[in-house]
Amino acid sequence: MDMRLELVPLPTTDVDRSKQFYVDRVGFHLDHDVEPGNGMRIVQLTPPGSACSIAFGVGFSNPDAPRVQGLHLVVDDIEAARAMLLGNGVEASEVNDMGGVKYVYFSDPDGNSWALQQIPDWAGQSLS
Repeated sequence: MDMRLELVPLPTTDVDRSKQFYVDRVGFHLDHDVEPGNGMRIVQLTPPGSACSIAFGVGFSNPDAPRVQGLHLVVDDIEAARAMLLGNGVEASEVNDMGGVKYVYFSDPDGNSWALQQIPDWAGQSLS
């Protein structure tokens, strides 16, 4: 039986601010922004090249829920990805090299935290 992670709900206190952050600053694709009724609103976005999306909204998740920590976005060029974030006004850490695996950290306006991760080509190879 397949089990695919395809959607991660995130808490937000301001749907429009979060949508603007992820689309205009981080570069996620807007999949949909719908209001099915009863005051509910659901925004779903997908990082470029990803099979997993994020979603937030009104009546969809509790805005007071604990923040989601340590979501990873795997990139091929961490320096270019960091430069794009900085150029779009996102506060991002310096590149941290953890023995060949590199990380850059940032958070959304609600404190949900992300890590850009660059894995070296040799990481998946056997050392035998």
